[in-house]
Amino acid sequence: MITVFGSINMDLIATTDRLPQPGETVPGSTFSTAAGGKGANQALAARRAGNAVHMVGAVGSDAFAEPALALLGEAGVDLSGVATVASEPTGTALILVGGTGENMIAVVPGANGTVDEAVARAAVSAMSAGDILMLQLEVPPGAVEAALRSARARGVRTVINTAPLTAEAVQLAALADIVVANETEFELLAGCEVKDDATRKAVLQELHARTRQTFVVTLGADGVIAAHEGRILLAASLPIQPVDTVGAGDTFCGYLAASLDQGLAFEDALKRSAMAGSLACLKRGAQPSIPLARDVDARLSQHV
Repeated sequence: MITVFGSINMDLIATTDRLPQPGETVPGSTFSTAAGGKGANQALAARRAGNAVHMVGAVGSDAFAEPALALLGEAGVDLSGVATVASEPTGTALILVGGTGENMIAVVPGANGTVDEAVARAAVSAMSAGDILMLQLEVPPGAVEAALRSARARGVRTVINTAPLTAEAVQLAALADIVVANETEFELLAGCEVKDDATRKAVLQELHARTRQTFVVTLGADGVIAAHEGRILLAASLPIQPVDTVGAGDTFCGYLAASLDQGLAFEDALKRSAMAGSLACLKRGAQPSIPLARDVDARLSQHV
């Protein structure tokens, strides 16, 4: 069983030929809305990967609340842990997607900011030893810390995605069993600049040996590298022409948690998750782009 403790947003997405420079206005080509939020995205990914998933978070009592939860509900995610808050709007993300698929995002927390330590402890108290708790950094850091500490006390396995990058990321990552970070976030965790692949591998090995945590670093088109149980593991991304990279990292995280919960060996879970993250780049929108397990596994079987 997977519990996802995190954010629920509505994404407002505009596409442009290229991303603007500071102070610059560029013409847009399309506008759309899609359900999002790192927590909700990862919950949907874990569910589409084939797992039972319990979502814990909050939405407002506004018009965005229902569409923000629609795909989660349709997929069968347990939403009993999602509170409706009258005092705040549903969280929103303002997203610009350039012609190459790269993006710029500003997040307004709204109801996500009301998720507190009491909610965190209550969520973990309903879990059992061996369950997986997945977290990100779009809800208050005090709540994330409370969830991590409660999970450790109960023998619950924890996976934290250190995004978005916050001042508390290093402190919170130290409390998790598995840490998933991108290249920039990993440099903060490591406390040094990583200039090349050899340096990254050496820093990963040192950090893993010192903390005994599992570290996973996502590298975009260059795949994934991880340190787990004394080994350095690699997983390649699928060679693609990305349409939209929004949600690819969340897809990876959700599939990783689901694959581990299903009993896959860590290396196999890593490869499956990298494939899922690649496929998520082929459609627009964070949640609409998350692939189903049958599609991921079919593509994976072709690249063994």
